[in-house]
Amino acid sequence: MSKQDISPRDGAPAADIPALVPPVNIVEDENGITLTADLPGAARDALSVRVDGDTLTLEAPIRLGEPAELEPLYMERRAGRYLRSFTLSRELDSTAIEAKLKDGVLTLRLPKQERARPRRIEVRSEA
Repeated sequence: MSKQDISPRDGAPAADIPALVPPVNIVEDENGITLTADLPGAARDALSVRVDGDTLTLEAPIRLGEPAELEPLYMERRAGRYLRSFTLSRELDSTAIEAKLKDGVLTLRLPKQERARPRRIEVRSEA
């Protein structure tokens, strides 16, 4: 496994809502990869984590906490959305991804496929 196993993708689709690229940490162990992304202001029910082919995409609208019934007269702080995409290695099992959101931090666990995990080979001696 190398740093190329999960890498950011350029050219994510544009939309009318401005997109912020959330910072992420990616850590690998022998069983898979753990990705954490900072998504303050994102709600679990509006968060979209999806895999399409070899592309993992994280997307969520940013909620700033203003009441919906109020209409702003002037705004310097604009709500937008988070958007980040990654290319997944074929060694990762995209069907077994687990996602958790707590205190604005999304944690994804991307396990390696069995064939990509290290294994110990027993060496026998000949009699």
